[in-house]
Amino acid sequence: MSEDPNADSPPDHLSIDPRSPFYDEETLLRGVGIRFNGADKTNVHEYDVTEGWVRVEVPTSRDRRGNPMVVKLNGTVEPYFRSAAGN
Repeated sequence: MSEDPNADSPPDHLSIDPRSPFYDEETLLRGVGIRFNGADKTNVHEYDVTEGWVRVEVPTSRDRRGNPMVVKLNGTVEPYFRSAAGN
């Protein structure tokens, strides 16, 4: 019997920043991968599937509070879980 791949999918909008209303620690602990315009991204801080954007870290820059600078990129966003539920 096959499972519906859409039955267990990451949320439409997710952030790794604990101050964000879109932060979900339980979901992040499962490991969420992001495919952006067909390429896997490992530096995504926040994404929104419906609006089609990701915020990615600029590796060499920090804001005045010491947080990583992020830029917003528009394109096709495909989130997926790296592990199955319960693992």
